Amino acid sequence: MPEAAEKCVFKPTEGLTEKPLHYCPGCSHGIIHRLIAEVLEEMGQLDNTVGVGPVGCAAFCEQYFNVDWVAAAHGRAPAVATGVRRAVPDAVVFTYQGDGDLAAIGIAEAMHAAIRGEKITTIFVNNAIYGMTGGQMAPTTLIGMKTTTSPYGRKAEETGYPVDIPKLFSEIPGAAYVASGSTDSPKAVLQTKKYIRRAFETQLAGHGYSLVSVLSNCPTNWGLTPVKAMEWIRENLVPNYTMGELKVPTAAKGGEQA
Repeated sequence: MPEAAEKCVFKPTEGLTEKPLHYCPGCSHGIIHRLIAEVLEEMGQLDNTVGVGPVGCAAFCEQYFNVDWVAAAHGRAPAVATGVRRAVPDAVVFTYQGDGDLAAIGIAEAMHAAIRGEKITTIFVNNAIYGMTGGQMAPTTLIGMKTTTSPYGRKAEETGYPVDIPKLFSEIPGAAYVASGSTDSPKAVLQTKKYIRRAFETQLAGHGYSLVSVLSNCPTNWGLTPVKAMEWIRENLVPNYTMGELKVPTAAKGGEQA
């Protein structure tokens, strides 16, 4: 009898290079990179995409994506992406930003890109801490969460409350699609991939700005093992942030928002 054909159960995506990642062991950046790359490959957009990179742990991510790439100053990725999209209106343009890059120094740039309804997509990586610079408190740090600059836990009366970026952006008229996913489980990862695809589809349909927030981990600065860090996302970040699809274009209304 002829030998049974081998079944392919996994293969690398063409959207990523073979360069080893520089991230800490267990970091969610690698998962999020793969999701973006897979979606762009499945949509046939790898040769038509421009990514705009941040300052932070993912500052070298242009080495990993098989798409054109532009580096931006800290927090200025949405402004750079706006210029790219207007110069190349048929391209898929996305920014890849952490909570420090977007929610702190870059929040004005991101909000005004959404207010203008720029046809770009932002992938917002939220691990509730500053990863690259040593684990300081971020705008997304939870109340009571200990960091190097809040060693006794964040106190609302001293430093305010964590910013729920997807909830905030969902109230902006120019934001056409807003979703919030996670990386804490296989089910969550698959759901997040769907959100990323819908965000890019929203951009290509010309509806306006799209944002996908992805809850990520930081095992090194959280002081946890990779497994425990995933549990910490599920037990602490997920309950404190608005999850799911917060805003979806309504095609039946000619692009108006739900």
